[in-house]
Amino acid sequence: MNQPAGNVYIVVAPSGAGKTSLVAALLAAEPLVELSVSYTTRAPRVGEVDGRNYHFVDRATFELMIARGDFLEHAEVYGNYYGTSAAWIRSRLAEGRDILLEIDWQGARQVRELFPQAVGIFIMPPSIEELERRLRGRGTDAEEVIARRLAAARSEIDKVAEYDYLVVNDNFDRAKLDLISIIRAQRLRCDVQRARLAERLAHMGTARSDWSAS
Repeated sequence: MNQPAGNVYIVVAPSGAGKTSLVAALLAAEPLVELSVSYTTRAPRVGEVDGRNYHFVDRATFELMIARGDFLEHAEVYGNYYGTSAAWIRSRLAEGRDILLEIDWQGARQVRELFPQAVGIFIMPPSIEELERRLRGRGTDAEEVIARRLAAARSEIDKVAEYDYLVVNDNFDRAKLDLISIIRAQRLRCDVQRARLAERLAHMGTARSDWSAS
């Protein structure tokens, strides 16, 4: 049986839209999806583990990795670098793994230039007012930071047409189901299934040389 290359899923959302919680729920429900662990120069937050949440490196190391061409994409956000390892992504895709990238809109554009077939998913809050309530509820950001995040959210929402799917996180359970449904639907696409089930299809029907065509 043929081993098709894996899918790339890009999940983008404004800060406070609930992206991290939804991605965690998706990964728990879909063990065949693997989260790409980004590199960052920001300091770890309470409870974060190096190598699981992020690969935490200093600025000099990150800039050296940029110079070496180590990143599939990278961007500077709020004064910190974030980047995705190119070698790790390509090796996992070659093994047929589905990879999920939890990145910002700048990184999403870079990835889709290299992987036009990547599936873009935008997580949107129900309203700007609700997003502001969530950001204030964290109790961790100064007033100017909240204002900056809200302005960034408006700019990011203006770019929703660049994505394949739009999920509104007004109800967590429903948004989680929507996200899982996208992943499962992509796996059931005819071209993907034809590659995966080429031998079975040939055995059940007329033996054709193009069953595994993409």
